[in-house]
Amino acid sequence: MISDALRTDRPGRTALGRVLLESGVLSSDWAPTFAAVDRATFLPELMWPYDMTARASVAVDRREDPDGWYAAVDSDVPIVTQWDDGAHRGPGPGRLATSSSSMPSVVYALLRDLDLAEGMRVLDVGTGTGETAGALAHRLGSGNVTTVEVDGTVSAAARERLCGLGLYPEVVVGDGFEGHLGSAPYDRILATVGIRRVPPAWIRQLRPGGVILAPWGTSFGNGDAMVRLEVEGEAAVGSFTRCVEFMKLRAQRGPAVDHGGYLAAGPLEDAERSTTPLTEEEIVTGPFTDLPFVLGLRVPHCRQAVADRREGARPVWFYGLTDRSWACVMFRGGERHASVWQSGPRRLWDEVAGVYRWWRERGSPDVTRFGLTVDADGRQHAWLDDPAHERWPVQHDA
Repeated sequence: MISDALRTDRPGRTALGRVLLESGVLSSDWAPTFAAVDRATFLPELMWPYDMTARASVAVDRREDPDGWYAAVDSDVPIVTQWDDGAHRGPGPGRLATSSSSMPSVVYALLRDLDLAEGMRVLDVGTGTGETAGALAHRLGSGNVTTVEVDGTVSAAARERLCGLGLYPEVVVGDGFEGHLGSAPYDRILATVGIRRVPPAWIRQLRPGGVILAPWGTSFGNGDAMVRLEVEGEAAVGSFTRCVEFMKLRAQRGPAVDHGGYLAAGPLEDAERSTTPLTEEEIVTGPFTDLPFVLGLRVPHCRQAVADRREGARPVWFYGLTDRSWACVMFRGGERHASVWQSGPRRLWDEVAGVYRWWRERGSPDVTRFGLTVDADGRQHAWLDDPAHERWPVQHDA
């Protein structure tokens, strides 16, 4: 916890609020909440803001570098607050970031997209630092907000910070996948942890016409997008709004990939070889930022891993998650065609290349043209442009 009073004269925070307002991310009705609910209140003395230039999380300790700490707090960057489910102890970064403070632009865009009205009840899934729950409680009143967090230590720290601001939402320790029946029904459910399957419990705990806003993605990679679903009877239907990247719900992080196990089952020298005219820019590094999301929708039970470039070459791997199928594409600078290796029952690269062609034939649709339908049993179907148009089942990898 923070050991002394926060600085109140912070030009950086004033500038951040102005930028968020001018960009439209911070709508005017949320401006009083931004002013009252200070992100700094919810952050620990040792934290790891993400350096956009170095593309890495770098430790900063308020006790040793207060100016650097406040500069990070008042910047539009994500900040890691926990590594490895709390097992890691600083000061360096751990292996897996497991709790964080999202970018202020993301937080207030989500709050804006909730389209709240006075008296609405909200379930906040993934308490984290408590800032989002605090913003909701400030706007709606503490009695209308419930927040659930799986980590008891994280939850307790958030509760203490919220109480310090005079905000008292219901703070629950539990599995967010199950929602929280005790305070249902809700008008809105907001998740700030990534999911791969929309929980049926959320649909059951919403009033008719209620809204789910959550980061949703497949096991393919980091290509997640926000989905805004409205409850219609026993189903929830809606579109994706933007690409995002959030930490996954603990129960839905997805299976680990054992690279050596795949090569043991299908050695490189025995793999089927071919070439492809598709380029690294088209598949990996180009401007089509929505492509990983699309590939995840249409290439089921597959994980992509993009390796670092070394000596002018970059291998991109694809692993089947229901068998030992794998594929590798080696992109080399200056070569017209990339080399391809494929092994196992599936030809994963052929599937990826086929989906890429399908996507380009339809005008390279971005995520906002895709949507999701979820029934009462949790079965998910994705679709393009219209729920009755092209649609296909989306499977969940445990």
